[in-house]
Amino acid sequence: MTDVLTQPRPIRLKGRSFLALALTPELPFADWLRRLDDLAARSAGFFLRRPVVLDVEGLDIDRAELRELVDQLNARNVRVMGIEGARSSLLGPDMPPAMTDGRPAGDIEAPESGPAEPVEAAEPVKDTAPVAATPVQTTPSLVVSRPVRSGQSIFFPEGDVTIIGSVASGAEIVAGGSIHVYGPLRGRALAGSTGNASARIFCRKLEAELIAIDGFYKTADDMEPDLRGKPGQVWLEGETIKAATLG
Repeated sequence: MTDVLTQPRPIRLKGRSFLALALTPELPFADWLRRLDDLAARSAGFFLRRPVVLDVEGLDIDRAELRELVDQLNARNVRVMGIEGARSSLLGPDMPPAMTDGRPAGDIEAPESGPAEPVEAAEPVKDTAPVAATPVQTTPSLVVSRPVRSGQSIFFPEGDVTIIGSVASGAEIVAGGSIHVYGPLRGRALAGSTGNASARIFCRKLEAELIAIDGFYKTADDMEPDLRGKPGQVWLEGETIKAATLG
């Protein structure tokens, strides 16, 4: 009887990139965790099923303090998938793995703008050579032509997101650029997620659980009562979220 040796099938490895939430804790950790608890209490499910990276770059802590912080986050159902900016002596087999080269997904370069400088009038020049047109850089956008139901999440770090319909309570929109909702916004909207502080949020009816731009957020309890239920826009001034009615 002859044994037939067969070549085993190779394991297929595929690359994937996922949008993770980076938490940057501050000392003392007890105060920072209280602020985290306040955010979680006012926006239920904010960390649910969300990959989290812990950025401890520049923090003067020891291994025991880092271990305690990870344990405190686990107790809050915040699952840390990796730690960035930690010295090798702080990590071990009982800790999440070290992560390096983290960067915002889909960097967006905002066009430079400013007040136009006065230009002196000049005599017309004859026989001038034609000037080549400068190509216009367009920002990618995603259009969702249906309502976003509770429990659904839409991530688009490359640019703007437009929702033709409503965003239900418990739903979430994350965009690298601005967010436009042509209906009630009752869930969470996070614009400028890749560091775009000029991003804005527009909606036909502002009833959001949480709004955020470039990492700065405001929950429903923090919003002005006279804006609720009205067409609104949200933007960032410095480190302060601003909101106003449209029209």
